[in-house]
Amino acid sequence: MTALVITAMLLLLLLGFPLMVPLLAGALLIILIELPFIGADALIRQMITGIQPVVLSAVPLFILAADIMTRGRTANTLLDLVATTIGHIRGGLPITTALSCALFGAVSGSTQATVVAMGTPLRPRLQQAGYKDSFNLALIVNASDVALLIPPSIGMIIYGVVAQTSPAQLFIAGIGPGLLILLLISLWCYIYTRWQGIGGAERAGWGARGRALLRALPALGFPVIIVGGIYSGVFTPTEAAAISVLYAAILEFGVYRSLGGRDLLEVARSTGLITAVVFILVGAGQAFAYSISFAQIPQELVGPLIDAVAHDPTLALLAIALIYFIGCMFVDPIVVILVFTPILAPLVEAAQLDPVLVGTLVVLQAAIGSATPPFGVDLFTAIAVFRRPYLEVIRGTPPFIAIMILATLLVIFFPEIALFLRDLAFD
Repeated sequence: MTALVITAMLLLLLLGFPLMVPLLAGALLIILIELPFIGADALIRQMITGIQPVVLSAVPLFILAADIMTRGRTANTLLDLVATTIGHIRGGLPITTALSCALFGAVSGSTQATVVAMGTPLRPRLQQAGYKDSFNLALIVNASDVALLIPPSIGMIIYGVVAQTSPAQLFIAGIGPGLLILLLISLWCYIYTRWQGIGGAERAGWGARGRALLRALPALGFPVIIVGGIYSGVFTPTEAAAISVLYAAILEFGVYRSLGGRDLLEVARSTGLITAVVFILVGAGQAFAYSISFAQIPQELVGPLIDAVAHDPTLALLAIALIYFIGCMFVDPIVVILVFTPILAPLVEAAQLDPVLVGTLVVLQAAIGSATPPFGVDLFTAIAVFRRPYLEVIRGTPPFIAIMILATLLVIFFPEIALFLRDLAFD
């Protein structure tokens, strides 16, 4: 039965069907063959159940806030701030790129929005400074993936709903690994710049730095509001999402005056389309999780793995990371989270793993998968936005993938990287 379901789902994926079709087809096969007494209408009920958690309302709100900022001036103000601050040091321009991507990711929560918003103005600057385009593309794609770890993070919300883990704790736990990846990427940028013999940009004066800081202060309010509000317990992640939309609207429509009424309609339309796709996947994932759990397929698949690694939490974390890493190389990370999380739940329970640590590790693998060949979603975003061939986009990715793998190992062997702030905030 398990082999039949996996084969059918892979076949549908290879034939190019939307991702919701393989998920629902696998669930329907299980119901019709193994559990006919339940009835196929149970899948519809489960799809509705899957999108009912209140915390999921944060997803369209964060998408809306990201879309408003992407079309407005927030990205440019953050870019100018970082460029005037560190652009003059050796490796300053690529480090500026990495830090700008992390800052915009911290206010948008979307890797693909970050690729577009930060990559469009920064790639030409990197090219003019003498950096190879394969390096530039890989840097933009991988630095943007920090957005999945530093709150707000749609991946954290989806995992929290599926695994019944606090999104607020996941948000705080993602900060440490996100900053670690940013530090490692910056170190590689410095090494690469020295290796290529590329100098830094002209040093900006203190007056230019001060003006850039003043322009960027409103945009820097986003992470303060989201992280500070959740950290202090003033509001929940869902309330933080609503406030971020209000703040983005005030900033772009009022303070910067970069958007008008027509832009609002287009932003609403774009947000509605993206939200519909995400919620369809979440509903289909819930139906699939329900059917495999009822048929006890997770126990069948994970049973030998539990016996092998459950006695050692470190081995269990390594196994979980490897499974998600491989899965995210081929399938959209949200789908991987929806499919694998209920399957691996018995292993997490048997090894007595901290669910917040597991969630952080899972979202880290989603970040890696978003930029890893063959089917990383951010790779195809870069191909579409920058109009470059696939092989050129992936040519510079190996060092960055190595950085992500190193970050994964550090989080596994030193879990305090993820849990220190969580424990400080919630214990």
